Amino acid sequence: IIGEVAPGVRVSLSSEVVPEIREYERTSTTVVNVYVQALVEDYLAELVRRLADLRVGGELLLMLSSGGISTVETASRFPLRLLESGPAGGALASAYFGQLANVNDLLAFDMGGTTAKLCVIEDGRPLTSTEFEVDRKYRFKKGSGLPVKVPVVELIEIGAGGGSVARLDSLGLLKVGPHSAGADLLGYLDPGFFLGGRLALDRDATERAVASKIAEPLGMSTTQAAWGIHQLVNESMAGAARVHAIERGKDPRSLPLFAFGGAGPGHAFGVARILHSPRIIVPFGAGVTAAVGFLTAPLAFDFVRSFVSELDDGADWQHINGLLGDMAAQGDAILARSGIPSDGRRITRQADLRYVGQGHEIRVDLPDGLLGPASLPTIRASFETLYRALFGRTGPDVALEAVSWRLLASGPRPSVKLVGGASSSTQTAVKGARAVYFPEWSEHRQVPVYDRYLLAPGAAFDGPAIVEERESTTVIGPGARAEVDAARNLSVWL
Repeated sequence: IIGEVAPGVRVSLSSEVVPEIREYERTSTTVVNVYVQALVEDYLAELVRRLADLRVGGELLLMLSSGGISTVETASRFPLRLLESGPAGGALASAYFGQLANVNDLLAFDMGGTTAKLCVIEDGRPLTSTEFEVDRKYRFKKGSGLPVKVPVVELIEIGAGGGSVARLDSLGLLKVGPHSAGADLLGYLDPGFFLGGRLALDRDATERAVASKIAEPLGMSTTQAAWGIHQLVNESMAGAARVHAIERGKDPRSLPLFAFGGAGPGHAFGVARILHSPRIIVPFGAGVTAAVGFLTAPLAFDFVRSFVSELDDGADWQHINGLLGDMAAQGDAILARSGIPSDGRRITRQADLRYVGQGHEIRVDLPDGLLGPASLPTIRASFETLYRALFGRTGPDVALEAVSWRLLASGPRPSVKLVGGASSSTQTAVKGARAVYFPEWSEHRQVPVYDRYLLAPGAAFDGPAIVEERESTTVIGPGARAEVDAARNLSVWL
């Protein structure tokens, strides 16, 4: 009807965007979808046209917030699924590089110039959620933002990055971020090699600004003020990481910190020390790691249907199996249209479960095949394992209740092969030295600077040291030991 009355008007139906219960979340999510739909549709249409003009072969695919990739057609209908898709690529890359380093559980730390993101990787996969919030009033407080119900890699984002602005607030307290700028006074960055030498840092101007705006009002040296700025950012990152990990039943002290992004490797040592992490892992090409994650993402489509049912012998198993079967048929058809052969298609099923009487659910993997009373012990065991991991105990001896049924239809995960670079000994990889400050010292001291491109697998050295590559710089403090593994990851043991 709307198409006839007002052709060209974008329409989003909540029954298509969020086909599950809870009306407020359905409304807010559908509004977000239609709000950005015109912009995304027009942008993607223009992008497809330009690629055709340039005679670029292949099909344009887009990263989704869930960690899969989608066609232009699906992304144009459901543009809200592109939200947080960039950071999702970083989470996938963290899982990929972690597996190369034989580490399946880790904490991914992505820090750029304006923000930082953290994500827990468990059993080689990023943790995911079915909802996230935008525009939170209180950054760590659930419920203080606008809910968007869409499959998404679970991330926590902090408005402080490598170029965040430091200032004194009305109480004379040091604050960093969320406004952004860029510079460095601790010697961690080479002003002449920033972005491979394509962008220069004005150290003198930065020193004057920090001295007049921060150091002098606080009665401290410029170096002390610069360290305070750096450490305040580290504390902010570590606090967010601790909250994010503990809320998901993880002890951050047991998780290696996988650091990437332009500024992540520069702050990882400080963050890991605060968290008491055992190890830092920095991938080769850390500044563009998220792009590698895009290459590891499979073609994937998410489906959900709400059907509240107590799971017992009297449940309507026929209806439940019908819902799952319908979603599987839809997913299989989409994968077939996308050119995925039948032997490459994968169906994963889950249910949002809770104890009867509770108000919130957790997602549980479902066994293969038709579900029925015989499936209940397996489903309950999976639920209680997750429940115990999250809350430290199981609930009362009452029945389980399902709220929504979910299905992921995906294609094969692309095979990515990394190409090795130049090899060299540890000594010939040293490109020089420069004065660097660490809090263990009362002054700047000379430390070796290594060329990341010349560090071959097997290279090892002790901190303090600086490791430079074009898009990022890794800071290794005193007392640490660094090693390069077979995949050219730089592991730093604290």
